[in-house]
Parts: sequence; structure tokens; C-alpha cells
Amino acid sequence: MTDGPIKRIHGGRIIDPHVNLDAVLDLLIEGDRIKALLGPDDEYPGVDEVIDAKGLLVTPGLVDIHVHLREPGQEYKETVATGTKAAAATGITTVACMANTDPPNDNAGITKYILRKAAEAGFARVAPIGAVSKNLCGEELSEMNELVEAGCVAFSDDGKPVMNAELMRCALEYAGGLSKAIIVHAEDSELVRGGVMNEGAVSTELGLIGIPAAAEEVMIARDILLAEMTGSPIHFAHVSAAGSVELIRRAKEKGLPVTAETCPHYFTLTEEAVRGYDTRARVNPPLRTERDVNAIINGLADGTIDCITSDHAPHARHEKEVEFEIALCGISGIETLLGLTLKLVENGNLSLIDALGKLTIAPSRILGLEAGTLARGAPADVALIDPQVSWTVDPAKFHSKGKFTPFEGMKLRGRAVKTLVGGRIIQVNNI
Repeated sequence: MTDGPIKRIHGGRIIDPHVNLDAVLDLLIEGDRIKALLGPDDEYPGVDEVIDAKGLLVTPGLVDIHVHLREPGQEYKETVATGTKAAAATGITTVACMANTDPPNDNAGITKYILRKAAEAGFARVAPIGAVSKNLCGEELSEMNELVEAGCVAFSDDGKPVMNAELMRCALEYAGGLSKAIIVHAEDSELVRGGVMNEGAVSTELGLIGIPAAAEEVMIARDILLAEMTGSPIHFAHVSAAGSVELIRRAKEKGLPVTAETCPHYFTLTEEAVRGYDTRARVNPPLRTERDVNAIINGLADGTIDCITSDHAPHARHEKEVEFEIALCGISGIETLLGLTLKLVENGNLSLIDALGKLTIAPSRILGLEAGTLARGAPADVALIDPQVSWTVDPAKFHSKGKFTPFEGMKLRGRAVKTLVGGRIIQVNNI
């Protein structure tokens, strides 16, 4: 336990999914660690600061394990500082950043650079994800041990599939020996070839080349078999298709070391959002059908899908305000992650504690992070959330450099009003 100033967060509704806690209590913080939970009327001498949390939810800091911070090399899209500032404004205290920077995070030097930039910015903790293959080429494994020693928490070539099954098998074996997960971008390049949206009636009507759901499903099936062969943990990123949910459900029933995530756009929007050739709705994997959306929601409800991530993928204006076929895939999702997840609660799909669990303890467990709980001795990473405040998504007010979202103009309820990282109140405009 670190000595330091004592803060008391008073009168809030404490929700800690890690221990299934939902009660009006006070949270005591000493220095950079959680000290204790107290009754609202319990006395505790020596408190330096009292933070009024009446009417607010007090939760573990949110954890987003799928973020593209773009730095180094693509600072015109995003930087570690701007991306983590956007995270802090959302109540997110830990982000895991993908390796597809320029150059990619396939060596210790890049990992250390990212960590240094995160420390300088001071908005949120950053957990780098190292590349599976050198230069993300899918031909030769990265130096995984070196990356872990430098601070990487998992491995992924996200943005590109690992098409070579033998390379993926070796990656699983090496990563498993390091007690790290492989995060899979599940996509068969041959089935995707030329596709820009979901394959179906809408793509035919719009005259756009479609991507079948099978492009995702066949790779998930392959990698489940490889996880079974190697016994190593595997995590499926941005699950979008009904068939994928069923494959993962069956793998879990067999007791395989498989976890999965989805993103708000896959449980909120369908391919209909592409009408008008709206490039804000161009994502990878693509938005799919109402059947797929319902399957994703059911997968979240029954635990098949473990957690919710943003897949925050900011792009510059000249990369999105172009013809649909050449627009880059990705949206700025970090600042809508909480509000869109809370819509699942509003709609009766998830309980509040389950929804928050998918943003806190579940992603922390998947990557073995020291985060996602308010237990005594845990890092004092805390989000204070007003569950009643209504707001309208306005990308012009985003802290991220990326301003493209298909949720522009949507009214959401629930927003972080204060964020603490290591016991420090993070000051962000309009937080």
C-alpha cells in the first residue's frame, strides 16, 4: 500500500462487478491504491479530500482492450496523448493499443516509446499489444519474449489476418509459453477480396462488393481448432456475425481457452447504416444484419462474448470523406463506448452490473491486467458516472483527433463526470 493523500469518495453507488457488489458506500483511497470501503456514516480520521458522489455510480476505471492510438507514425490521425485524453473523458483508465502503427510495434524500441509517451501524457494507463509477425507481414514471428519484457501484454496483427495456419500455430505456442493471449483479427483474405460491406441484399442494391459472414466464421473455426491443439489462450476481436457467436459458444462449452469481444457498432447498427454510401459506417468487419445484431446481444447476455471494446480507429478527413469503396475502415469509438453500452441496460438486454463487468473486470482478466476492480490494494483507478445525464453525440466535441462516427446526432444517457487514475483526478475539459 502506497502512503499518500487520503481521498474519500462519498455517497455514491459503488458497483464492482469483480465481487458482484452494488451498494451505496464510500470508497477510501490512500495514495495510488484502494484503501477500503466504508459505510457513508462511518468516520475515518485524516481524510485530505472528500469527493461528493451522491447520485453517481462509482465503478472501477473502465478498460478498453482494443484501441488504435496510431502513434508512432500516424500522428495526424491520433497520438497517445489525444487518444488517452479521449479515454479519460469517458471514464476509461486503461487502454490496450494495437500494434499496427508505422512502424509496427514489433520490437522493444517501439513498445518502450509508446509507454514513454503514455507516461508523459498522464491521462490513462496504456498496455501495448505487440505484433504477432514482423512488420505485420504474416511470414515470420516477432520477437515475442523481447516484446513481453518491454511491456507488451498480448499479441495481435489486428488490421490484418494471419492467413498462414502454421505461423498461427507457432504464435499460439510461443505466446502460451509466455502466458499471453493471441488476439485474432478473424478474416479470410480470399473471401474478403474486394469487398467493402456485408454481402447481401443491401450490397446488391447499392452495387457494392460484399463480404460474406463466412469470411469471419471460417477463420474463427480454424483458430478454435488451433487453440484446442496448442492449449494456448486465444481472443477473438470485434466479433460481428451470428455464426461466429455460435462457434465461440461451442468452443467454450468444450472448455477451450477462448474469449471474445464485440463493439457497440455491432450490437447497435446494421448494414442499413451504409445506405447513402455513408463512409462513417465503413468498418471492418462490416456492419451486418439484424439477425447478426440479435446474436451479438444474446452472446453478450449469456457470456459467450466476454467483453465490449471500442475498436477505436480514428482517421483523418481526407481518408473518410471520399468514395465509399476507397474510404478507410474504422470509426472513432472510444468516446461513445460507455454510452452505447449503457443502452443495452436501458433496453433490458443486460443488467447494469453485467454491462459494467464487460467494460472492467472481464477485459482485465483476458489480458491479465491489474485493473477492473475496487478491491483493497488495487490501483485507485475509478470512474464516477452520472447514469441520468442525457447527451447528444457531437464529434466536433471529441477529444480524439478522429471525428468520424456513425452515431453522430444520437442521444445517449450516462456519462463519466470524473476519472481517477492512480488516485489522481484527471482533468479533461468538459469531463
